[in-house]
Amino acid sequence: MAVVVVGGHSRNIGKTSVVASLIARLPEFHWTAFKITQYGHGFCTADGAPCDCQTDDHTIAISAERDPNTGTDSARFLAAGAVRSLWVRTRQGILAEAMPRIRKEIAAAENAILESNSVMQFLRPDLYLTVLDQGTADFKDSARLYLDRADAVLLRESGLKLEPRWTGVAGKLIEDKPRFVIGPPDYMSDAVVEFVRKALVSSQELIR
Repeated sequence: MAVVVVGGHSRNIGKTSVVASLIARLPEFHWTAFKITQYGHGFCTADGAPCDCQTDDHTIAISAERDPNTGTDSARFLAAGAVRSLWVRTRQGILAEAMPRIRKEIAAAENAILESNSVMQFLRPDLYLTVLDQGTADFKDSARLYLDRADAVLLRESGLKLEPRWTGVAGKLIEDKPRFVIGPPDYMSDAVVEFVRKALVSSQELIR
């Protein structure tokens, strides 16, 4: 069983598309997919709507996607061919409380792929891919914290001609890592697919 984590330094840079494309291009892995969302204060984990409640019922929510046509990220994973797709929502800072359920779902999966940076605090995946856009200045602390653990960097082609706008990010953390260019519509390339396939096959052979 292989575990892949896909993260990135900001919103709307293609992370979900990368996960969906890997699911679609590597169907032989029979993926269980996870979308992990952490909400700040004032938003309900049940649906992301504004919420003033502080009850335990509203700090963690995990649901299995049933309909591939709803337009949500977890639905996109299901539509791409995931055997199972789960949406995990927690309040900021309490992802640890959801980890027992996440680990249970991973253990029951043939192979798992998770969209998240923060889950790297609790997992040692077989492969960690990080999506970066040199034209987007925002850089999440969670992405910065685990940047050195990335096995490969996926660079958005739209930002390639720009100097990185990130501040406080040491370039040496990624200078020796494999780099792949991705872009719309699917934010994927044959080179990325083959890199992932070979890495996972190799890790499974080592286990045997």
